[in-house]
Amino acid sequence: MKYKFLDHTADTMFEAYGKSVEELFENCALAAEEIMVDLKTLGVEEHYEIAIDSDSLEGLLYDFLSELIFVKDTEGLLFRKFNITILHKNKKYELIAKCEGEILDREKHGLRADAKAITKHEFIVEQRNKKWYANVIVDI
Repeated sequence: MKYKFLDHTADTMFEAYGKSVEELFENCALAAEEIMVDLKTLGVEEHYEIAIDSDSLEGLLYDFLSELIFVKDTEGLLFRKFNITILHKNKKYELIAKCEGEILDREKHGLRADAKAITKHEFIVEQRNKKWYANVIVDI
């Protein structure tokens, strides 16, 4: 299982999993995009790269997911495929995400909720028993 949606009163909440931290970030990105669009309706014609850094994995994931919403709002891009590299050097985490998707098309894509922001409430990134987990709430 890559991720699952959980009941939440006003927003959308998901828990994502990964065998590696990169797989966790990819699955979180897929869950965030699935909130906004039916992924099966998206192609992979557009390529976009995101490069960010942070002092913590939690900060890195928060900033990455926030950037996906920003790119949707400013560029009109939605993604269905991610290739993520995360490096830890000089006490910083660095992320390079190669994203593939399409420009939003209301006629073609099965649009869902409009994600507005990632919240820090109950935001968790942790490793348990050699697997990575994240808990994320998205303001819609």
